Amino acid sequence: MKKIFIIHSNMEIGGAETSLLGLLKSIDYKNYEVDLLLLNPVGELMDIIPKQVRILREYSEYRNLLLPIKDVIKNKKIRIVIGRLRGKLKANRENKKLNNTGDLCYLTKEYSHKYAIKSLPNIKGKYDLGISFIDPHYILEKKVEAKVKLGWLHTDFSRINVNKEEDIKMWDGCDYIVSVSDSCKNSFDEKYPQLRDKSIVIENILPLEYVEKQSNAIDVSNEILKKNDVINICSIGRFSNQKNFDNVPNIAKQIIDQGYKIRWFIIGYGADEELIKRKIKEENVIANVIVLGKKDNPYPYLKTCDIYVQPSRYEGKAVTVREAQMLNKPVVITNFATSDSQLKNGIDGIIVPMDNEGCAKGIISIINDVNLRNKLIFGTKENDYSNKSEIDKIYNLI
Repeated sequence: MKKIFIIHSNMEIGGAETSLLGLLKSIDYKNYEVDLLLLNPVGELMDIIPKQVRILREYSEYRNLLLPIKDVIKNKKIRIVIGRLRGKLKANRENKKLNNTGDLCYLTKEYSHKYAIKSLPNIKGKYDLGISFIDPHYILEKKVEAKVKLGWLHTDFSRINVNKEEDIKMWDGCDYIVSVSDSCKNSFDEKYPQLRDKSIVIENILPLEYVEKQSNAIDVSNEILKKNDVINICSIGRFSNQKNFDNVPNIAKQIIDQGYKIRWFIIGYGADEELIKRKIKEENVIANVIVLGKKDNPYPYLKTCDIYVQPSRYEGKAVTVREAQMLNKPVVITNFATSDSQLKNGIDGIIVPMDNEGCAKGIISIINDVNLRNKLIFGTKENDYSNKSEIDKIYNLI
């Protein structure tokens, strides 16, 4: 019996979490034992983790990497507090020095883990395979004994502020660096050519049966009214700069000004919520762009809508797009750098320009053309988006 160790942050609803669930549901538990360490073992997907998985709850100290600093102080974990504050200060200082304007989240998290890791316990046991399903990967590198170590990346690294020298040291602790698409791998390889030999692709494994079952679990017709002359649009994701939801009100306004009746539902949560709501008021589309917030089960809303739109500024491989295709929805995505790996343009979705005017025109084209919508729906029915066979790549690495 081979032993696998997996580490992730939590099991709240999100693309990486759904992909992890798909991976866990695909493993052959007759031949493999799986230990799962969640830094904070909470979230809507906790109850759906296969019963064969052993969740390592004895390492509760790792929660202090995610908790607010004030709570870590209350827990009297002063060395972790010092490590995290040191990491935050270094990220801010480095960002200012390089005159970067992008998201500091990656750098802050990387340095915080690096400096706090010494204060955390080693993971007991020996494993045939260790998987760090979300960056940074210091825990897998420093605290886990495994014959083979995989570090996952879920995004387009050409869009992230990094310290290459520090990154290379971190990634060097992995035997393989896993990208979720060829486009993501190419971006990573271009940024870190010295790590190219470790770089591989394993597509997201998605739980088709779970998505279909959840999409029928509740009736949301009281929230999303079906009217013949109104097109219902849905977008799902974290309220962050990456997802570009702050531009949805302007895109919607341009569509409405062309005489089309739409209601655009945004599902998710995050730091940009107030920004999105302010933009809705500024564009005077309060009745047309509806922020539904976080939903324990977003799939009935996705199934009820007519079109799914992913207006992101950048992506690795958006799991929500795959879920929309699983539910046979016409999909619209913006022309982010890795968009060509997400769908076949004109076959099972369409790619539209990133700018608001071009995006609006692209959405209008699919609203106008019923035949195109039907073609895209048919295209989704011709594909298997679960990628279950990807599990064999993991087996082959052990």
